[in-house]
Amino acid sequence: MAERKLRVMVGKPGLDGHDRGAKIIARAFRDAGFEVIYTGLHQTPEQIVAAAIQEDVDCVGLSILSGAHNTLLPRVCELFREKQAADIALFCGGVIPDDDIPGLKAAGMKEVFTPGTSTEDIVKWVKDNVQPRA
Repeated sequence: MAERKLRVMVGKPGLDGHDRGAKIIARAFRDAGFEVIYTGLHQTPEQIVAAAIQEDVDCVGLSILSGAHNTLLPRVCELFREKQAADIALFCGGVIPDDDIPGLKAAGMKEVFTPGTSTEDIVKWVKDNVQPRA
């Protein structure tokens, strides 16, 4: 039996209206053979978590450029734990200062990608660090 494709969700939390990067990474994931779900703009942490659970994804990549990463991303991590879905790997990317990365990882982000990271590096990280959930 063929191994199940990874199911990746790309989300845009908060009021950030810039989604070009999210669409580019979603396409890179699709081209890598992943199943991709894109939530669209202006999602609340609650909407992101609900969609991830409903879609039975293996991981969630959050794109954030608004500067609200220290508020929104830890809340997403907290909600995944509350919903007993902490086995869904979380990672993020966007305009995130280096000084904020340790706090985001402590909150539950498995990886943080900053501007200039290639789509190939992000895809490779997902392939190397995310397994299909049971």
